[in-house]
Amino acid sequence: MPRMHAENEKLSCDVEHRQKDSGIPDSVRLSRPPVSMVWLHRYTMGVAVTSLLLIIAGGLVTSTGSGLAVPDWPTSYGYFMFSFPFSKMVGGVFYEHVHRLIASTVGLLTVLLTVWVWCIESRPLVKRLALITLTVVVIQGILGGITVLYFLPAPISITHAGLAHIFFCLIVSLTIFTSRGWLSSYHQNSSRIHSGNLIRNNTLTLQRVAIATTLIIYIQIIVGATMRHTGAGLAIPDYPLAFGKLIPPHWDQAIYIHFAHRVGALVTLIAVLVTARCVWGQRQVRKELIQPLLIMIVLVLSQIVFGGWTVLSGKSLPVNTAHVSTGALLLAFSLSVALRACRSMFSDNELVSSPMAIGNAQSAERKSPAVSSQNQHGFGL
Repeated sequence: MPRMHAENEKLSCDVEHRQKDSGIPDSVRLSRPPVSMVWLHRYTMGVAVTSLLLIIAGGLVTSTGSGLAVPDWPTSYGYFMFSFPFSKMVGGVFYEHVHRLIASTVGLLTVLLTVWVWCIESRPLVKRLALITLTVVVIQGILGGITVLYFLPAPISITHAGLAHIFFCLIVSLTIFTSRGWLSSYHQNSSRIHSGNLIRNNTLTLQRVAIATTLIIYIQIIVGATMRHTGAGLAIPDYPLAFGKLIPPHWDQAIYIHFAHRVGALVTLIAVLVTARCVWGQRQVRKELIQPLLIMIVLVLSQIVFGGWTVLSGKSLPVNTAHVSTGALLLAFSLSVALRACRSMFSDNELVSSPMAIGNAQSAERKSPAVSSQNQHGFGL
């Protein structure tokens, strides 16, 4: 026992010495997130999952043509949102009203999240990000109402879909910023990237590629939303060819949009593979990027399969829904890789909490060791 205690003390001293050499602030060294930060991170992950469900519900509304099944807003056939009878939730009304219920729930959860962040957070950028997230969800709700009141105009519907994914990205960002990995491990890893010019150059390339990949995925989602809301989903009825040829033999607006989405899928695949190559080159010092990257590769391959399957199945509802949800997940994990890769670009004053927000929670960790592991890895987020 004395020998083990001496070894633990030596290990602790070694870790502290490495942290001092790496330039990590005193407020972060040898500290763990307090219980309040752990629960904030868990809560934010819950909001992210609920936001994904909202995107799926919105996709179901579009796929089933239920956007005007409930023609009034903010009420539902004159009923208050949460008092609408279950007996009337049939057919398209079910899809549209469930979408509204989930949207209202996400709005309430975001209000609570913003208040919570402002109560316990000391990081200015995280506070501002929470306010931006709240603003976006309010605008999103208004856009949803306008979409109904003005009978589903394509520009508003496309904007509504695009803003939904921006909101999802904001929630995912808050999930990452409140994780233990962001507050500690990524900082330690990022401190190593300044050890040589070659590593610095590779890191800069990785950052640029990861950011570009996330933007490409988002643009691809917007093109997909445009295709869905303009009725161009089956403008090219075969796959992987287009009317039996590599390039469509004739063109109209719907074919242009549909073919652009197919080309975008190829560009997205290339971007993900380039990101994978950049991450692989730094796998020894950026291990926090491996897990989300592997998930990205699985998602992008699945997304291509679902896209082709959607066409060949004549826009089957389950397949189409899987295509929408996989696209949102791909965007989220690409954002995770980009933020982790860019960790060294953020100043500690902005995105590392002060001692008030980073405290000693060793007793909580002893009670639940799994909590530490969960916050460390964040399930890839």
